Parts: sequence; structure tokens; C-alpha cells
Amino acid sequence: MDNFQPKDYKSSQVVRWCPGCGDYGVLSSIHKAMAKLDIAPHNVAMISGIGCSSRLPYYMNTYGFHTIHGRGAAIATGVKVANPHLSVWLATGDGDSLAIGGNHFIHTVRRNVNINIILMNNKIYGLTKGQYSPTSERGFISKSSPYGTIEDPFNPAELTFGARGRFFARTIDTDIKISPEIMIAAEQHKGTSVVEVLLNCAIFNDGVYNKIIAKEVRNDKTIFLRQGEKMLFGQDNNRGIVYDKFSLKAITVGENGYTLDDVLVHDATTPDSTLHLKLALMDGSVLPVALGVIRNVKEPAYDEEIEAQIDSVKAKKPARTLKEYLMTKEVWEVA
Repeated sequence: MDNFQPKDYKSSQVVRWCPGCGDYGVLSSIHKAMAKLDIAPHNVAMISGIGCSSRLPYYMNTYGFHTIHGRGAAIATGVKVANPHLSVWLATGDGDSLAIGGNHFIHTVRRNVNINIILMNNKIYGLTKGQYSPTSERGFISKSSPYGTIEDPFNPAELTFGARGRFFARTIDTDIKISPEIMIAAEQHKGTSVVEVLLNCAIFNDGVYNKIIAKEVRNDKTIFLRQGEKMLFGQDNNRGIVYDKFSLKAITVGENGYTLDDVLVHDATTPDSTLHLKLALMDGSVLPVALGVIRNVKEPAYDEEIEAQIDSVKAKKPARTLKEYLMTKEVWEVA
């Protein structure tokens, strides 16, 4: 029997997000995931930067740190290295982590620090009232691009994979059944886990994901990947993903000679990221958007390696005071 319930992770603070904001769903999913993981609230640290999503630590009955813009990943790294026994989470948005915090983001992923990054992607700057963000589509009209942005966006998955990411997953803000499952998998992964949440900003970018997650199209426009299972989707679950030479292709089982045997089986654990990246880049136009745990590969975690290195050095050299250590090197006296 679990020792904790979702309510044990809720703080007494009034949640101050706009009505209809997707952040509510993320908060609820985190509470549920932590209860299932059975982590004591005092063993959790929720870190954030700046943005609507970064208010999340206030609503957690855990340790928390609301840091400065884009620096949440750096602070979270320090927390984890200083106390490896804490479960460390980073609540961040597409602007916070991929713009001013982009450098910290990629190097945290590269180092494989054992933290969980919940990246809430609403493709807009919400807190500062509606400017385009690093994930806004080319041509997007906003307060800072009244004639349409002329920039191509970052894809969080592509950036994560380019930084040698070992864990990448994707979910939807309103899916509070699947999201906790994904966050549990993220915490159980040893190393940096990146969970992209497709999140709606009801005020400045309402309906940004409707073309793929609206009830009438979601079954055909998204696919939920499970380890070891066939990549099937569709209203009747009879469509699948197959290899077509070097590309992926969506087919209907039983048509044009395709059978269930042709449909790919998902393996998130294979070290080769080629297929994982192809799956993560499917955008809902020709191929469905991939949800679930897309990549989950075991490699040494940064904080564990540091701890092992410190223990190794300590075993080889006797403990000494700072003064003793300083006096072991070249020393001279000034008359």
C-alpha cells in the first residue's frame, strides 16, 4: 500500500494560473506521479526558472527553488550533485529553457545529470503577454511578430537528441491518465529525463495543438508508443508505422499487401537513436505525433560518477584538514 497520496504533495498556496491553462494538468500529473513513486515530500526538490510554468514550485509541498530566467537547469544540477539522494525536478517552459536557458539545457542533457526536466511547450511567451518563443512556427503572428515571425523554430526533441539525450518522452497537458505514467518512467530513469508537454495557453495561444489533439482527430493524428508493442494507431487501431526504405510510413493493416508483421515494434532502449529521432520528429501532418516514452537508454549519470570519483580519491588519500592539504604542495615563506 502506498504511503502517500497526491494531496500530500499539494501546498497551501492558491494556484494562480489563468482559467484553462494547461499547467493545471501538469501539476495534477506530478502530484499523482510522486504519490505512485512513493517519494516522501521532504526527499523532493522542485526547481524552476521564470515563466508561467515556473510558478509550479509554489504549489508543491516539497523543497523548491524559484530561480532566475533560464538558469533552472544549472541550479538543479547543483542541488543534485550536492545531495544525490534528492529526487530533483525542473519545471520549465519553451522560452525559459530553450531561449535564455538554451546553453544550460543542452549541457545538462549532455552531462546526463540525474534530474527530471518537465518542459511545458505552449509555443508562446505567456508570462510576458504573448511574444513568439523559440518553438513558435515560422509565420506565427504575435505581439513581437505582428507580420509573422521569419524564424524557424527549435524542436525540443531534436535539440535533446542533438545533445546526446538518453531519455525523451512526450505527453499532453490534459491527459492526466498517461502523463503520470510517463513522469514515473522519467524518475525511474537514471540520468537526465526530458518530458515535453504539449501545453495550451488559453489566453495568448489558445488551440495551438487542436489540429492533432482535438477529440475528433486525436486517434489519427497521434500515436502512443509502449515498449515492446506494435506501433499502431487510428480510430480502429488498424493503422501502423513501417519502414519504407530509409523513411517511416503510415499504413493501414490489410491494405496494399501490408500485414501486422510489417508494423514496427517500439524499442526505446536501443542505443542507436536513429529511429527514436525519426519517431520524435513526426509532426501530425503525414505521420502521427509520437507520445509516450520515445527514448530510454541507460548510461552513467553525472552525479553518480562524481560521487564515485570522490569516493575513489578518498580511498587512495588519507583524510586531512584544509591546512594540511595546502601545506603538502610547494610552500615558501615571505620574510
